[in-house]
Amino acid sequence: MPNEREPILVEREKTHGSFSENAKAAQDMKDVFIKHGYGTFRPEYREAMDLIATKFGRILSGGPNHKEHWLDAAGYCKLAMEACDD
Repeated sequence: MPNEREPILVEREKTHGSFSENAKAAQDMKDVFIKHGYGTFRPEYREAMDLIATKFGRILSGGPNHKEHWLDAAGYCKLAMEACDD
């Protein structure tokens, strides 16, 4: 059937929420980052922030009770910390 979704997409929607809702939430956060000058940040910081926004979008659209989202967000914070000069 042409309207059947891939099984992985059906499964991920259970923990990640709707892709459309996730994308909207993440892009809204990234717009705030841009508004507040993150374009001047090192690439490592920007990428960490982008990925954290994606994880937070999943938390907002899929629900906060999926530990992996929180663990991933913490991991991106740690990677950004490794890029710090001090």
